[in-house]
Amino acid sequence: MRKTTTFSAALAAAASLALAGCGTDGGKTGDDDRAVASVEPQKKGGAVLDQPFGKPDLTLTDTHGEKYDLIEETKGKPVLLYFGYTHCPDICPLTMSNVAVARHKLPEKLRKKLKVVFVTSDPKRDDPKELGSWLRGQDPSFIGLTGDFDTIQAGARTVGVSIEPSYKKKNGDVVSTHGAQLLAFSPKDDKAHVLYTEGNSTPEILEKELPAIIKGENP
Repeated sequence: MRKTTTFSAALAAAASLALAGCGTDGGKTGDDDRAVASVEPQKKGGAVLDQPFGKPDLTLTDTHGEKYDLIEETKGKPVLLYFGYTHCPDICPLTMSNVAVARHKLPEKLRKKLKVVFVTSDPKRDDPKELGSWLRGQDPSFIGLTGDFDTIQAGARTVGVSIEPSYKKKNGDVVSTHGAQLLAFSPKDDKAHVLYTEGNSTPEILEKELPAIIKGENP
C-alpha cells in the first residue's frame, strides 16, 4: 500500500488549485471547521481518501421543483457529486462535460447505476428551470439541486468543498467562488472514497476508473 499524506500536504493543495477556477477571492477558503482527510497521492486519476467523507445531509429542490433528499435518494448507489454554477465560464462546464462523455462510454448496465448530482453554488441565479436547462445540455440524466445558500454552503463544507457567496464586480460580472472537487461515493457504504480535481478528471481517466467506483471499489 502506498504511503498516505496529510490533508495539509495534499488535499489542501488540491482544494487550493480547485478554487482557482470559477472566480477566486485570493485563496479565501472559508471557516476552519471544514472536513479534512488525508489522501493517497496518484500521478493521474482520482485521489483515494484515507478518511472517506459521508454524504452531505442536504434536502434541496431539484430541476422539477420537487424536494430532493440527497442521502435518501442516492442510498446504496454510486454517486458523483459536484458543486458549481451554470454561469461558470470554464471549470464547471468542462468538468460536467468530461463526466458526460465518460458516462456515455460506459457499458449500459454500469451507466444506468451511476448517479451524477450537481449542486449549485449560485442559487440566486440557478433556479430549477435555469439549472435544468443547463444540465440537459450536458446529460439529461444529471440531477441538479438548488436551494438556500447557507444550507448548500454548510453541506459542501462537510465534504471539504469551500463555497463563498456570489458577488458583483465593478464591471457587472458576477463571481461565484467554489471548490472544484468532484467526489465519488461508493454504493457499499455511501461514502466518498475518491476525489478528483480539475486536472485529474478527464474523460479518459473517468472512463477508466468509473467502473470500479460503480462496483464499490477504489480505482
